[in-house]
Amino acid sequence: MALAYRSHFIFISRPLINSKGQNTSATYGFTSALLKLIEDNNIEHIAVVFDVMGAGGTFRDEMYPEYKAHRDPPPEDLLANLPIIKDMVQALDIPVIEREGVEADDVIGTLARQAEADGAEVVIVSPDKDFQQLITDRITMLRPAYRGEEFDPITITKFKEKYDLDPIQFIDILALMGDKADNVPGVHGIGEKGAMKLIQTYGTVENLLEHVDEVKGKRAKEGLTNQRKEALLSKALVTIKTDVEVDLDWHALKQSRPDTARIDMLATELEFGNLRDRLLRKAAQLTGEAPAAVEAPAAEPASPKADASGALSFDFGDYAPLKQIETAGADYTIVRNASMLEELANTMKDAVTIAFDTETTSVNQMMASLVGLSFSWEAGQGVYIPTPLPDGTSTESVLEKLGPHLVDDRLKVGHNLKYDITVLARHGVRVKGPLFDTMVAHYLIAPDDQHSLDGVARKYLNYKMVPISDLIGTGKDQLSMRDVPIDKAGPYAAEDADISYQLYRLFEEELAKEGLDKIAQEIEFPLIDVLVDVEMTGVRVDADTLAAQSEKITADLDRYEKEIYEAAGEEFKIGSTQQLGRILFEKLELPVIAKTPKGKPSTRENVLSELAIEHPLPALILDWRQLAKLKSTYVDSLGELIHPETGRIHTNFSQTVAATGRLSSNSPNLQNIPIRTPQGREVRRAFVPTPGNLLMAADYVQIELRILAHMSGDKNLIKAFEEKQDVHTTTAALVFKVPIEEVTRDQRRKAKEVNYGIPYGISSFGLAQRLRCPFNEAKELIEQYQKTYPSVSQFLARQVEDAREKGYAETLLGRRRYVPAINARNRNERSAAERISVNMPIQGTQADMIKIAMVRIQRRLQTEGLESKMILQVHDELVFSVPEAEVDRLKPLVLEEMIQALPLDVPIEVDLNVADNWLDAH
Repeated sequence: MALAYRSHFIFISRPLINSKGQNTSATYGFTSALLKLIEDNNIEHIAVVFDVMGAGGTFRDEMYPEYKAHRDPPPEDLLANLPIIKDMVQALDIPVIEREGVEADDVIGTLARQAEADGAEVVIVSPDKDFQQLITDRITMLRPAYRGEEFDPITITKFKEKYDLDPIQFIDILALMGDKADNVPGVHGIGEKGAMKLIQTYGTVENLLEHVDEVKGKRAKEGLTNQRKEALLSKALVTIKTDVEVDLDWHALKQSRPDTARIDMLATELEFGNLRDRLLRKAAQLTGEAPAAVEAPAAEPASPKADASGALSFDFGDYAPLKQIETAGADYTIVRNASMLEELANTMKDAVTIAFDTETTSVNQMMASLVGLSFSWEAGQGVYIPTPLPDGTSTESVLEKLGPHLVDDRLKVGHNLKYDITVLARHGVRVKGPLFDTMVAHYLIAPDDQHSLDGVARKYLNYKMVPISDLIGTGKDQLSMRDVPIDKAGPYAAEDADISYQLYRLFEEELAKEGLDKIAQEIEFPLIDVLVDVEMTGVRVDADTLAAQSEKITADLDRYEKEIYEAAGEEFKIGSTQQLGRILFEKLELPVIAKTPKGKPSTRENVLSELAIEHPLPALILDWRQLAKLKSTYVDSLGELIHPETGRIHTNFSQTVAATGRLSSNSPNLQNIPIRTPQGREVRRAFVPTPGNLLMAADYVQIELRILAHMSGDKNLIKAFEEKQDVHTTTAALVFKVPIEEVTRDQRRKAKEVNYGIPYGISSFGLAQRLRCPFNEAKELIEQYQKTYPSVSQFLARQVEDAREKGYAETLLGRRRYVPAINARNRNERSAAERISVNMPIQGTQADMIKIAMVRIQRRLQTEGLESKMILQVHDELVFSVPEAEVDRLKPLVLEEMIQALPLDVPIEVDLNVADNWLDAH
C-alpha cells in the first residue's frame, strides 16, 4: 500500500491520464517499479501484500482506537487504481496477499521470519522504516529512493553503523519517538536521536522505565515519568507480528507462469506503451514464449553459474519438504552417567573422523562457560554429553575422559571450529590434529553467501535445524543454555555435530571439484589454530594513554568547531544534519547531490566528499566527524573492553566475512583504527607489551602494488621495485613529467592516491573527491598514469573480461569470488562488479600471502620453542609480543617467512621495527 501511495503522488503534479480520462498514475508507477525491482535483482520468489480495505480494523485498532485515526482517506484516483494494480500483479504470477485483522506489515513479517528460518535470503521492499526491526543477517530491506524506481538497500551492517544497536531494538526507538503518521503517541520530549541514545544506554523501553531517575534531560525525564503507559502501548503498536496464520508456504511464491494475454490486455487498455513492451518481454522470459509484436532480447546470464539456456543455477527446483529431526530418522543419544561416558569413550576409538560442537553460556568465547559437548562420526547419528553429567560427574572428569579423542591425529570437523577450540582450550583441552571447518569450507565455495550452520544445512541438505530460540527464547526473558533441560538441549546439540559431519562429506568433494582444496588444507584450516592462539593471547592497552588522548582530541574538536563556524559564517549544531543542511544548501547554496528518504538534502559522507571540491566547509565537517568517531569508537571505548581475568583486549578475527579472503576483526575492530590522520595513528601508542616484553611490528611494504607489478608484468612498475625506487615518487615523476629529484610532496601525495586507487577501479570523480581537487585534474592524472603503466591498464581490463567470461575473479593461488552482476543491465551494479573483478585478484593474493606467513611463523614459534606471541594481524601487518631476549632470534624468522610466503617477480620488502608501543613499532 505504501508503494501504491508513493506511485500515485510521484505523478501528482503531472498525472498520467489515458484517452478515456482514467488516471493511471498509481498503476503505472507501481508496475514500473515492481518490474525494475524484479529485473535488477533477479528475483524469483515474490509476494505483494496489501492492507485489507474496509471498516473491520485490526488488533491495533482494538488496542488503541486512535491508531491511524487522523489519517485522511486515500484519494479517489488511488482507490480506483488498487484493483487494477492487484490484477496486474496477479497477471505477472505474483500472489496478492491480504489478511483481515492484521496489517500488511504483520503478514510480511511472518513470511520473512518463516523463510529466514528455512535458511532463505529475504528482502523486504517498502519505504516503511518500521521494517528495520526485522533486519538480520538474512533479512534485508530495499527502500525506494525519494523519487523514481531506484531502491536503497538497508542491511544489518548499515543499520548498526547508523544506530549502534541491534535491529530488534528499533522497536524501542519507535516506541519512544512515536509516529505522527500512524498516531502512535510515543513519549513527549524524545525524538529519534534522543531515543537512540537512551536505548543505546538502557537496551529496552522496559529497562529505561525502571531507570527514569538516571535520565539527564529534563523533557525526556518528565515524558517518561508521566507517560509510562503510552511508552509501553506505543511499543506494542509498533511491534510487527511475526506469527500471523498465513496458509502459504514461501516456496509457493515462485514467479513462473505469467498470464501473457491478461498482461497484454491490461497494459493496452491502460495505454502503457513502452511499459507494455517491458512487461511482455518479462513474461516471455518466464514462459519461454516470445509474445506477438514484441521481440524478446537475448537473455543475459544472470548468474556466474547459468547454463547455456540462461537458466539460473540458484533455482530452488521442485519443492521438496524440509527434513527435520522428527522426519530425518536421526539417532541422537544423551550421556547421563559415568557408565555411559565410559562406553562412549570406548566406542569413539574406532571413529576415523570426528565432528564435534560445544554448548556454552555465551557467544563470546573468552567469557563462555562449557555447558556440554556433542559428537558425530556417522551421518544421522549424534551424542550429547552435558557438563557436568546428571549423575554428578564433573566437567573436569568428562573432559579428562573425552580429551584424548580431541588431541589425537584424527581429523576434527566442526562449524566455526575456532570458537569451540577456544572454549575447550580455556577449559584445559587444546584440540589438535588436522581440522575441517564446514563454515570456512562454505566460505571458500561461496564467499558472498551467509555461512551459518542452519542456512548452509537448508541450502545443501534441505534440512531445517532446530532454532536456538526454541530452547532459550529471545529478548529480556532469554535463558542461558545452562538453564535448558538436557532432554531438550540434547537433540539440538547432537544435531549440530551430525549436520556438520554431513556437510563435511559434501564440502570435501566440492572443494576438490572447484580446485579450492589446497587453499583449504594449506592456508585456511591451519590458520584456525593460529587465530585461536592470537585471540587468546590478546593485546594490552594503557588506559592512562587513552585518557590523555581523549583530552587532546576534545581540544582538537573544539578547534575544528571554531574553523567550521568561521567557514559557515555562524555557529550551529554540527551534529545536526538538519542545521548542517540549512547552512550548506540554503545559506551557501551548494548543489543538492542526493536526498534522504524524507526528501531532504542528504549530508552523508559521500555527499560531503563531493561537495568538498566546491567549498571548504564540507571537508571540515568530514574531518570533525572522523575525529568524533575516533574518540567514541576507540579512545573512549577500548578501556571498557579489557578482559577482567587477563587484563587484555581479545578481538575476534573472522575468516568468513570479507569475500576477498582478508581477515576481519570485531569486538573490537582493531583493523579499522584510522592511520591516515595523526590522531588516528596516536591510538596505536596505547597498545603496549606486557612487562618484560617489547612489541615487534612487521609490515609488507607496498605489497599490493608489488603484486600488481607481478600480475601485470608492467616493465616500468617492475623496474621501480627492482631498483628500489620510491614507487610513488617514480610514478609522480613519470606522470608529471619532471625529474625524480624535483618531485614535490604534493605531487608524490597525488601519485600515491593514483597508485592505490587505480587497482581498485577508482574513477576520475572518485579521485577528485579523495584529493579534493578539480575533476579535470583528476581525469588527467588517471590518463597520464595509464600511459605511464600501459601493461597495468591492459591487465585490469583483462581481469574484467576474464570475470565476464568465467563469472568469477581469482587470486594467484585460485581463491575465487563470484561476480554475478558482471553482466547486469543496471550500470551501477555492473560497475561495482567490474571493480571487484580488478581488485579481488590483487587484494585476495595479498590476503593469501600474509595468511601463509602467519601459519609458517606460528609453526616455527612452536617447533623452535620460542615464547614470542603473535598478537595482531592488520591487513599487511603482523604484530608480536616479544621477550627482549628473543628479539634477535625473531627478526630473521619473521622476515624470512613473510618474504618467502609467496614469491613474486619483484622483490618483497618487509618493514620491521621494535618498540615499547605499537605506534613506534609500526
